[in-house]
Amino acid sequence: MQTIFTNALWISPLFWTLILLAVAVLLFVRNKVRMDAVALLVMLAFYLSGILTINEIFAGFSDPNIILIALLFIVGEGLVRTGVAYQVSEGILKLSGNSETKVLILLMLAVAGLGAFMSSTGVVAIFIPVVLMICRQMNLSPKRLMMPLSVAGLISGMMTLIATAPNLVVNAELIKDTGTRLRFFDFTPIGLVILSLGIGYMLLIRRWLGANGAAENQDNNQRSMAELIDEYGLRDRTKRFVVRTGSPFIGKNLNELHLRSSYGLNVLAIERWKHFRPVYTMPLGTSEIHEKDILMIDIGQQAFDLSEFCQSHNLEPAEIKSQSFNEHAKSIGMAELTLVPGSGIIGKTTQEVEFRSRYGLNVVGIKRDGELISDSFSGTPYKLGDLILVVGDWKFIQQMRSRTKDFVVLSYPKEMERVVPARSQAPQALFSVFIMVLLMVSNAVPNVIAALIGCLLLGYFRCVDAKSAYDSIHWPSLILIIGMMPFAIALQKTGGIQLAVQAMLQLVGDWGLYLVLMMLFIFCAVVGLFISNTATAILVAPIAISLAQQLQVSPIPFAMVVAIAASAAFMTPVSSPVNTMVVGPGGYKFSDFLKIGVPFTLIVMLVSVFLIPQLFPF
Repeated sequence: MQTIFTNALWISPLFWTLILLAVAVLLFVRNKVRMDAVALLVMLAFYLSGILTINEIFAGFSDPNIILIALLFIVGEGLVRTGVAYQVSEGILKLSGNSETKVLILLMLAVAGLGAFMSSTGVVAIFIPVVLMICRQMNLSPKRLMMPLSVAGLISGMMTLIATAPNLVVNAELIKDTGTRLRFFDFTPIGLVILSLGIGYMLLIRRWLGANGAAENQDNNQRSMAELIDEYGLRDRTKRFVVRTGSPFIGKNLNELHLRSSYGLNVLAIERWKHFRPVYTMPLGTSEIHEKDILMIDIGQQAFDLSEFCQSHNLEPAEIKSQSFNEHAKSIGMAELTLVPGSGIIGKTTQEVEFRSRYGLNVVGIKRDGELISDSFSGTPYKLGDLILVVGDWKFIQQMRSRTKDFVVLSYPKEMERVVPARSQAPQALFSVFIMVLLMVSNAVPNVIAALIGCLLLGYFRCVDAKSAYDSIHWPSLILIIGMMPFAIALQKTGGIQLAVQAMLQLVGDWGLYLVLMMLFIFCAVVGLFISNTATAILVAPIAISLAQQLQVSPIPFAMVVAIAASAAFMTPVSSPVNTMVVGPGGYKFSDFLKIGVPFTLIVMLVSVFLIPQLFPF
């Protein structure tokens, strides 16, 4: 096809490549067009201009790293569906005491520690749902924790030799050119210093990331279970009872006890210790009561003699803890229903409908004309327009969507997002991830194959199904990465990289060694804005080692600076897949990365340039 270059030979392909690069960066900064759409326009422009062939434009679709990122999204989904991600978030929250400062510190330590032994991209993909859950539980904007997550993921690449591909590339170049090699923990002292500075830096500048409040995109109309509990007066009516030795309840099921018909009591949940932890189950008519069970009971009648009831049935009142409802929310949920015109339930009471036997749910509150029916609502006939609050297993609550002849589900509480459909498969999910990490650490197979094996194991153990797997992949992030890859090919093909390298060699020849290292770091950081950090290391490592040999000094500090600079991709969302993945969940703009990343990159540069020669003398 005729191109602009055959018609105007005086304009070089490099010139138009740089023009396209400038336009793309400008569009990213303005944030008027979606980033993935800009990436697709870049691909189209490279083809129409004739700079790249069709195979070069779509090379990203065959890149193993793209497949790896997609697979790691699925791994993260498996950890969410089995409840592992929720348990991790709970563990961090428990250790932090609900302090945002402690959460940030523990999060960055956990990500950097795990990322030292596996793909930082994988770690960030796994922790994204964890961070979102923490933000929901603490009523924080994800903006305040997603950026620290990505920063810790990038710093993890500075912790060990195998932490990231650029480290291995630099080490391979050292062996080839000089016969020397880097040891496994040579990076660790530098990484620990940068991690400490990173944590302090993120604590200092987090106020620039977002307001200390709820997520901006959160649906404020969606109520929590705690709000529904207060709205229907359930908190004051709910009591907990421990079944003591000798209680007549022991060995009987709920149908035999007749608690609702005799006392107007609704058993909402049964708490039972199993494997050294409390397990909460939804009570059914056939549920048998055991000694030491804790019953959460809704007392529907105001004139109820609590002390006499406990004495006659050998029960001990237990304190309602502030977190009790949150703990139950993992397996037992709520929903607000209303009746549809012509429903056969209109005019019947809860007892006549046999609501629990028929639907597996307990009715715990009825509102009529905006007023709460507070006493003996179980014997009150339903009217059209009533709002009905039900409690029960999330599975049965979700099934109410199909009861369209009688009900419309008005709202689900926020806690429904915590529902994990494959909770029992949590050990298998951990086993699958362990196998994947082991394969990555041992280098027995390429990382993408290790991730594929992990995903297949998650599917085999039913931790994820096909629909949830495909839905979990964040396609805009993948398209953005794929669309930016042609820049690396174009810069190399048109001679842009080589030209920049030659200019740098001429500039730094007579400078002092520390200034040479600083210039080398800046060059790597700038190149890394537009191409992958692995490609940056491949292009710059030979130049750095050759430069050291020409200056007749040890090449190790030069190689280390290249590796650290390649991982210091803090300045733009397209510098690294780690950054790209948090753009959507964090709601960031291109300018957010510039505002936060540029100062921290300068800090990392100063630390690297002055610390590395102390550890590895010239």
